[in-house]
Amino acid sequence: MNYLTVENISKSYGERVLFQDISFGINKDQKIAFVAKNGTGKTSILNIIAGLDTSDSGQITSRKGLHIAYLSQKDELDDSLTIEQTVFNSDNPTLDVIKQYEIALENPENEIAYQNAFELMDTHNAWDFETQYKQILSKLKFPDLKQKVSDLSGGQKKRLSLAIILINKPDLLILDEPTNHLDLEMIEWLENYFKKEKITLFMVTHDRYFLERVCTEIFELDQGKLYKYKGNYSYYLEKKEERIAQEQTELGKAKNLFKKELDWMRRQPKARTTKSKSRTDDFYQIKEKAHKRRNDHKVQLEISMTRLGNKILELHKVSKSFDDLKILDAFEYVFKRGERIGIIGKNGTGKSTFLNIITEEIPVDSGKVMLGETVKFGYYTQKGINVKAGQKVIDVIREFGDYIPLAKGRKITASELLERFLFDRKKQYDFVEKLSGGEQKRLYLCAVLIQNPNFLILDEPTNDLDVVTLNVLESFLLDFPGNLIVVSHDRYFMDKIMDSLFVFRGDGVVENFPGNYSDFRAYEDSAPVKQEVKIEKKEKTQVKTSKNKLSYNEQKEFDKLEKEISKLNGQRIDIESQFANGEIDTDKISEVSQELQKIIDAIEQKEERWLELSMQLEG
Repeated sequence: MNYLTVENISKSYGERVLFQDISFGINKDQKIAFVAKNGTGKTSILNIIAGLDTSDSGQITSRKGLHIAYLSQKDELDDSLTIEQTVFNSDNPTLDVIKQYEIALENPENEIAYQNAFELMDTHNAWDFETQYKQILSKLKFPDLKQKVSDLSGGQKKRLSLAIILINKPDLLILDEPTNHLDLEMIEWLENYFKKEKITLFMVTHDRYFLERVCTEIFELDQGKLYKYKGNYSYYLEKKEERIAQEQTELGKAKNLFKKELDWMRRQPKARTTKSKSRTDDFYQIKEKAHKRRNDHKVQLEISMTRLGNKILELHKVSKSFDDLKILDAFEYVFKRGERIGIIGKNGTGKSTFLNIITEEIPVDSGKVMLGETVKFGYYTQKGINVKAGQKVIDVIREFGDYIPLAKGRKITASELLERFLFDRKKQYDFVEKLSGGEQKRLYLCAVLIQNPNFLILDEPTNDLDVVTLNVLESFLLDFPGNLIVVSHDRYFMDKIMDSLFVFRGDGVVENFPGNYSDFRAYEDSAPVKQEVKIEKKEKTQVKTSKNKLSYNEQKEFDKLEKEISKLNGQRIDIESQFANGEIDTDKISEVSQELQKIIDAIEQKEERWLELSMQLEG
């Protein structure tokens, strides 16, 4: 069943042509990834399909009544609402029923309203739906539904937008980099969700494992032409390589024919017959084809590096806490020359704090951080470029010098270096604020690398980079002879580059795992399941059983406890995150610590009562 058809669309900005005469269709249950270089119009095509932009030519036709949802890079949430109000602010009738039930839970004294809401949940079969939407919010780390949207970070708002789209289950889901701002646990959950759900996807993503495991077709926009591959990422790479090889063969034949025709042209008199004129016209077509080259500018990262001495970086019994929240607890490690270590762990466990400790941007509580004399850090942070008003691309690089040292004693100018990073001469004089997000990241990466570091620290370097640039970056890092530490949620990137991992478990526990991310996941999956007491969301069968096992008032108390525990856990996570990120003023640490302890005590008390009631259900 055809959902949407794109016919001969084009888009230009002044003299710059993004794409021309692009056509394709999207059918029910297809899971399509759209791949192209940064700046070639990926987001523009998504905006046109979603109706947020118009093409210069062509048309988009969609099935009547088609429900399209679009997860863009910009959120359009109402800051005045809470998370819960934002979720319920839709046309979904089942959500209206659940909303009434949630209101009744908050007003237990109105027993008639509660009973009516309870019966409506049964009538509309809303228990399963409630479980599903709460699971989605839980997996995307929204424990406190009363939190205001205005208090959320940019990443949290992106996750909330994703949650709302998943909850409402549109016919066609258009996604622009859905894995940005998600940690590894969330990404793997979303990956499994898309794999098992019958859902139609059209998305842009740089996550190559996502492409491999979720997408069944890949559309590639390459040099203005659209190529379609019916298969996953591995199939796409194989067929693309075959296509390029075929193009190179045809180019070679065209060059040989061009030489032959060129010799003929030089021997011809000025006055030509009709037959020779036709051959002359053909000659110019052959010339154009023979001189066509693939515009695959490969970044040649040949940065020279100061030699590392015997002593690199040593951490001896290093401890760091924010009051009662432990980040490191007598952590010890001696870095060897050339080590490549990836860092993984949930948000709030101290990954960024660790990077700031080894770069001596924040002090330790105890222990020693000893840095070798020859070590020169190159630190790529998530903050990106500090764009100055009126600053041009070339100016960013020239802040570090007009000449950059390369391997074997060579030098290149700042302008030549930028060309190697895919910024042509014209682009170098664009204002930095005009660059796309991916282009700014590429420029920032260049600015870090040209400082000639021998110890690279990269904090989420793959966000907003296209697949082509990622391959270039990986090629450089594989050849980089210095030390490397990377925090990243890009599993493909971590598998390809890293030799071992620091796994941040929380509460000061950091494990050194001797393998890449896939090795770690295989190890974790094969380990014995730990017995933990978990509060599970109620299923429909539990609700029906509860009518026989709990009294009416106990049922109300049981439902209310779930919400209270969820809210308290949200407050606990928020405070712990503030400690981990150093956001609490020194003079308020003691006060906030006491508040955190009260919340933990309240959680334990309510969980005990919840378990007591749940035992009655099971009995």
